[in-house]
Amino acid sequence: MAELQFREAIRAAIDEEMAQDEDIFVMGEEVAEYDGAYKVTEGLLDKYGSKRMIDTPISELGFAGIGVGAAMNGLRPIVEFMTFNFAVLAADQIINHASKVKYMTGGQVNVPIVFRGPNASAGQLSATHSVSYDAMYAHFPGLKVIYTSEPADAKGLLKSAIRDDNPVLFMESEQMYGLKGEVPEEDDFTIPIGKAKVKREGGDVTVVAHGKMYHVATQAAQKLAKDGGVEVEIIDPRTVKPLDIETIVKSIKKTNRCVIVDEAHPFGGLAAEVGYLIQREAFDYLDAPVQRVTLPDTNAPFAKNLFDEWLPSPDQVIDAINTVTYRK
Repeated sequence: MAELQFREAIRAAIDEEMAQDEDIFVMGEEVAEYDGAYKVTEGLLDKYGSKRMIDTPISELGFAGIGVGAAMNGLRPIVEFMTFNFAVLAADQIINHASKVKYMTGGQVNVPIVFRGPNASAGQLSATHSVSYDAMYAHFPGLKVIYTSEPADAKGLLKSAIRDDNPVLFMESEQMYGLKGEVPEEDDFTIPIGKAKVKREGGDVTVVAHGKMYHVATQAAQKLAKDGGVEVEIIDPRTVKPLDIETIVKSIKKTNRCVIVDEAHPFGGLAAEVGYLIQREAFDYLDAPVQRVTLPDTNAPFAKNLFDEWLPSPDQVIDAINTVTYRK
C-alpha cells in the first residue's frame, strides 16, 4: 500500500475521477492558482487547465449556486469551501436547492455535486471557526454526509461521492491534512457510502467515533488496554447519513455497552441520534445506559486552557467507558 497524507489521498481521488470524466470540475476560493488553502488541489490546474480548475471570488453563496445549476445541467462540480464554517453563507443553496431539486421535479433532475472542505475546530480559531456541521446537514432529506478519519477512507469515499447522483457533503479536518496512512493502490479503489467500519476489535465496550474524534477514541482505547485491561471496540461510521446502524448494533450485541464520541454540541447532534437508534434497536442487549462525550453547550473559547477543556479528550472518553463498565 502507498502511504499518503490525508490531503494527498483527497487529491488522488479528485485527480483519478477528473481523468476519467470530463464533466467533473473543481471550483472554490484559491483552488487553482494557489493550489488550495491546504494544498489539496496542488498541481491540478497545470493538469486540467483553468476551465476545470476555477478560482472564485469570496462569495460562498454565489459559487455554490453556480455549482448547483451546473449539476442540474449534467456536469459534476466539486465545490471546495475553505471551511464549512464559511459554508453557512451558502446554506440556502445546499439546504433549500441542492437537497430538494430531485424531490420537487419528481426525480427528473439529479444534482450530482460534492461540497467538500474542513469541518469543526482547527485549534484556537475561536467561536466562529470551530463548529461541527455534519449533524446539521444530515438533518435534511436529500443530502448525504461523509466525515472521514483516515486517508484511505477519504480517498475511497470521495471517489464514491463524486460518482453519486445526489448532493454529497464531504467533510475533512484542517488538523488531519498532514496525517499519514496506508491507502490501497488497487485500480479504482472505492468505498460504498453508508458503510461503517470496525477499526479496533474488543469485547468490553463499543465506542462510536468519527472524524477527529476517532483518533481521540483510539488514544483512550490504547491507554485502557495498557492500564486497565479493558478492550474497546471502535466503530467509525465514516458516513453520517446514511448511517450504518446495523454495524453499531452488531457490536453492541457483543459488548453490551456503548459510548458515543462526537465533536459537536450535545443537543440534536449525531450522538443524540445514535443514542436513540441504539435504544430502539438494541435496548435488550444493553447492560448500562449509553454514554456520550461531546462538546459542552458552549461556543468555542479562544484561550488555550479553556479550549483544551472544551474539546473532548481521551480522559473524558475513559471516564465514560468507566461509567458504562461500572469501574467508577
